[in-house]
Amino acid sequence: MAYLVDIKTSFPKNYYNQEELTAALLKVWGDKITNHSRIETLQKNVLVESRHLSMPLESYFNDMTFGERNRQFIEVATEISKNAIKELLEANNLNAEDISSLWSNTVTGFSIPSLEARIMNLLPFKTDTKRVPLMGLGCMAGVAGINRVSDYLKGHPKEAVVFFSVECCSLTFQMGDLRVANLLSTALFGDGAAAVLMVGDEHPLALKAPLKLKDNLSVFFPESEDVMGWDVSERGLSIILNKNVPEVTEKELQGPLDDFLSSRKISLGDIKSFFAHPGGPKVMMALEKVLDLPQGGLTHSWESLKQNGNMSSVSVLDIFHRHLELYREDPDSFRGKWGLSVAMGPAFSAELGLFKWN
Repeated sequence: MAYLVDIKTSFPKNYYNQEELTAALLKVWGDKITNHSRIETLQKNVLVESRHLSMPLESYFNDMTFGERNRQFIEVATEISKNAIKELLEANNLNAEDISSLWSNTVTGFSIPSLEARIMNLLPFKTDTKRVPLMGLGCMAGVAGINRVSDYLKGHPKEAVVFFSVECCSLTFQMGDLRVANLLSTALFGDGAAAVLMVGDEHPLALKAPLKLKDNLSVFFPESEDVMGWDVSERGLSIILNKNVPEVTEKELQGPLDDFLSSRKISLGDIKSFFAHPGGPKVMMALEKVLDLPQGGLTHSWESLKQNGNMSSVSVLDIFHRHLELYREDPDSFRGKWGLSVAMGPAFSAELGLFKWN
């Protein structure tokens, strides 16, 4: 059995509201898009109010190569990941040497050596710390990372693991790409990092951990590679985002979700907490139908989207963090109740996790 002890988030210092970002895009794209209301409508319809960016806004309109942007990614991703991990360890009275395994995830840049190796040069982890980098799981990697760490801890019940995810989505901005997918991406995505502390059931922190991960499920939908992902070219990472993502979510997720819960004799009505990745307004409305919730029922997901945009894999960890803050204010209202994590990503795929408040 694995326990989720805590999650901390960290963000780049550059923070802009959607009006500022819209004005900047209209200035850059003004002579290329005659219908300015198209950009304005997209920027408003995603229901994002503000976002963190890895660079000052004006820097995005410079002529940067893929390599220059990737070097910026490594610098920012390493810094904000380190900050999240440091805060996580301090909040739980741990040292880096107390962590047996360090896991990293990203899909918005490339780093070899991988990010957890760079972190180990900044924080005093043991030299024999086991490193596990994840790549390519996209938006579902926050849930997938927790699930895979849980699988690991079943065989290492005395260990403590830190899993961190970091995404610098803004650094994939393609100024010359006027496809609807890129315009939507430019309106929706933001940057951030989150670090998760998990332990096995024989670790001392298991007794104080808020969440116990009871089970998890990976779901792969064949022949769906065109639904979401990246096109990697000399220009960098260009978004692949099929307009039918909400419909695919509603159609494909319902069956596996129902089977997952029913095999454990649990219904959606038994779930108190939903840790659901906020892909965007239409995806969330589709998820609320699948989860049998009223429109707006994924409260923390909507709030995270509004305040930070879609941070890819980091968003669902931000949503876990928000639930944990509420738990600490009133633990009695959570204890013994169920939680469900859900996120979709490239392939098309999904990850589910079933939790119990400890």
